[in-house]
Amino acid sequence: MSRPAHDPPVWTVGFDADDTLWHNERHFRLTQDRFAELLADHAGRDHLEERLLAAERRNLGHYGYGVKGFTLSMIETAIEVTSGRVPSEVIADILAAGREMLSHPIELLPHAREAVEALAGRARLMLITKGDLLDQERKLAQSGLGELFDSVEIVSEKTAQTYGRLFAGAGRAMMVGNSLRSDVLPALEAGAWAVHVPHEITWALERAAPPEAHPRFHRIADLGALPDLLRRLG
Repeated sequence: MSRPAHDPPVWTVGFDADDTLWHNERHFRLTQDRFAELLADHAGRDHLEERLLAAERRNLGHYGYGVKGFTLSMIETAIEVTSGRVPSEVIADILAAGREMLSHPIELLPHAREAVEALAGRARLMLITKGDLLDQERKLAQSGLGELFDSVEIVSEKTAQTYGRLFAGAGRAMMVGNSLRSDVLPALEAGAWAVHVPHEITWALERAAPPEAHPRFHRIADLGALPDLLRRLG
């Protein structure tokens, strides 16, 4: 017997945003290249990248995720590697690079729009992302996908507790994203399904070992395969 039209969708599907629906990390990499050029007279590239990553890790609890925290970590690293003698022009260039990142146009990843449109109405769709509130709202507005989601959640961190709260009451829940650390492992721990959609660039702090043998873990090459996967699971 078919499900009555008034019944709620069987699935709740959460989508990550950055590097799942649209490009993001490559803008960080380009800015990091620019940062390395600015400080080439003070530190080698590998050493500078190590110091910057250490600053980002150290500052996550203070600044959170996103461009603003990244910019502050670049400034802090510039001060450290120059022993406090970083020229004011370099600081100004770093701030300008951060502002450019905050205004960069959104570019959707392949099949992102088609996948979200295909699932809208068949499942309850949630956007679950972390980072700076204003920047994430800007990117969602520019993406043109906002009206397809039943709810939008911008969180400070993605943990099993976060997913447990967001998916509470859902018949079956699934998290879809590019980050094993943030989108896959904690969602599985919370009892949801998790779909890994690898991106060509992954930030070092988002890497983790894939849970290959887990019965609720799936990997797809791109979002174009998601509707068929949901049909098979459903």
